[in-house]
Amino acid sequence: MGKSAAMDYRTAFQRLLHRTDGVQGVAAIEFAILAVVLLVLMICVSDIGMGFYRKMQVQNAAQVGAQYAMLHGFSSSSIRAAVTAATSYPDISASPDPNQYCGCPSNSGIGTTTCGSTCADGTTAATYVSVSAQGTYNTLITYPLIPRSFTLTAQSTVRIQ
Repeated sequence: MGKSAAMDYRTAFQRLLHRTDGVQGVAAIEFAILAVVLLVLMICVSDIGMGFYRKMQVQNAAQVGAQYAMLHGFSSSSIRAAVTAATSYPDISASPDPNQYCGCPSNSGIGTTTCGSTCADGTTAATYVSVSAQGTYNTLITYPLIPRSFTLTAQSTVRIQ
């Protein structure tokens, strides 16, 4: 490539960068419009992500309460304290209160029965604890047709005996 060819490329490149026909102004306007759209999308995606994260925190709090019951036995006040201390999310509560009951396992879940009774499979009814957690999530911005606040709930059940 000769010197004149390099100069031709350099001159063409400089003309491209220094166009004066208004293209640079149009590009700036297009960027401004797209930047606003991208910013709104980014806020919406982070809002949805925070909602899912809060739901996971509520589920984790219910599981921590059930684990506490499994390790330490049933104590309603202690389980409630374990649920609220499970996460830094301040809006979590153990609601409704933890529940202890006896039941027999079946294909459709755990059927409630009296303690000490015999189940259909011949085993003695076991003791279970059900722990519920509840939290409220408020969206960052108000969306049309979507409520501003969501109540998130989770339940965890564990056999303790």
